[in-house]
Amino acid sequence: MRKSLQLQADMTQEFGTCVFDVTLDCEDGAPVGGEAEHAVLVTELALSAAPEARVGVRVHPVDHPSFQADMATIAGQAGHRLSHIMVPKIESVTDVQQAEQALIEAGARDLPLHVLIESPAAVHRAFEIAAHPRVQSISFGLMDFVSAHGGAIPAEGMGIEGQFTHPLVLRAKLAIASACHAHGKVPSHCVVTKFKNTDAIRMAAQKATRELGYTRMWSIHPDQIHPILAAMAPSEAQIEQAAQIILAAQAAEWAPISHAGQLHDRASYRFFWQLINRAHQTGCFLPPEVQLFFDASAARGHAK
Repeated sequence: MRKSLQLQADMTQEFGTCVFDVTLDCEDGAPVGGEAEHAVLVTELALSAAPEARVGVRVHPVDHPSFQADMATIAGQAGHRLSHIMVPKIESVTDVQQAEQALIEAGARDLPLHVLIESPAAVHRAFEIAAHPRVQSISFGLMDFVSAHGGAIPAEGMGIEGQFTHPLVLRAKLAIASACHAHGKVPSHCVVTKFKNTDAIRMAAQKATRELGYTRMWSIHPDQIHPILAAMAPSEAQIEQAAQIILAAQAAEWAPISHAGQLHDRASYRFFWQLINRAHQTGCFLPPEVQLFFDASAARGHAK
């Protein structure tokens, strides 16, 4: 966990912005019998992180004996410092409501929830879960999802190729992405366990973002972060085109324009602004005239 926070700080210096979250883990990271001590450690690490760091915590599931204690300790003491709380194995809106109530009781009324969907039944309820106002992001738990099928999905369904070809896995991924976009939430793609194969992780990230509509992706090793960022970031040509269109639209006071022989109006302006925003979030270089949008936004935030 300390290495992850240090890597985040180093890459913030490299890119000029915080380009990935660190999610400190209680669910699989805490030793059995040591859950309370681990929650205290996670809280201390979150409180000691750099001011610009984006740090979240994955607590135990809502039906685990340590869930309430996790929330009371971590959200209660470090809620003001966290970017989110992640709750695994969410099955329904009722689970989300239970997690929200725990946040309220801990005094973290405004802290967003990121949830993990890991079963066929939860996938079926993805739209209802995404609609809950406290949910900011939904992640897909691939390995638990495959395991929940009792052997009906082969082990290859958890692999680098099978997870993009098996119909049941693809259906689940698409359902989660669609639910998130329907409600303005962030779909987060599952892990790829081949952490030493950078070509494999790059291919997976490209498929996740270009074919399945995911805008975030989990990493489980430092070697995965740069390939994921590169795959999910817009290309230089895309950024240049988007910048030209947005600047021309601004000059036209957002009336329709013709660019390179093609009509653009507010519908396409929205798309190209989202592309520019993604470029900013992934640390890409932006033309100075476009960077001013973000500098002005940051200045307004500081003034508040």
